[in-house]
Parts: sequence; C-alpha cells; structure tokens
Amino acid sequence: MTTDLITRDELRAAIEAGSVTVIDALGGHYWATQHLPGALPLHPSEAAERAADLLPDRTRPVVTYCSNPACPNSGQVANTLTRLGYTNVRTYKEGIEDWTAADLPTESAADLPAESA
Repeated sequence: MTTDLITRDELRAAIEAGSVTVIDALGGHYWATQHLPGALPLHPSEAAERAADLLPDRTRPVVTYCSNPACPNSGQVANTLTRLGYTNVRTYKEGIEDWTAADLPTESAADLPAESA
C-alpha cells in the first residue's frame, strides 16, 4: 500500500494555512529535539493505538514524515492511518532533512508550552 506524496512547497503552504495535521513518524527523542511546525509525534509502533486520540477527524488532511527518503516510518504510519479509515493521508517522503536543508523553520519540545510537550 502506498500513499500519495506531497512536496515541500505544498506542505509548507498547508502548514502556513493551518489546513493539515502533520505527523512526525520518528517520535520520541527525535520529535522533542526537532520537528516541523505543529507536528505531532506518532511512531509506527503506536500508530494504531494512538491515532484516534491524536487524529479524531478521519477526513482532515494528514501528512506523515520522518528523516529522509530511506526512512520507512512515514510510510508505515501513513499505511496504518489509511487502514484505520483516514481518507486524506499523504507522505512527505523527503523528510525533515530536506525541510531543514531548505532553511525552513522547525520547533522543539523546548519551544512549546509545558502542556503541549
């Protein structure tokens, strides 16, 4: 199963418009250290269990990403979400390495209010 891909420019526009939920498929320490703006952590090992709580609207656009094209996590989370009935899931295959190489903004857990981190 494969999901549709999204480009960096498309994702940036969607984040700026607030029209997408972004999922960091690395999760944990990686998410805490650096993630795309507003991204929520969801590792493949917990995707099925936590998806409904993190993503209650199964029709809202969701984009998954991980580190780079070689990382399988974003595809695994996207496939799990699709199997769970999410209808608008895309993957940013180039990942956070591409995002930061383009000097686009990121966040860390330290940047967030205590209740968000």
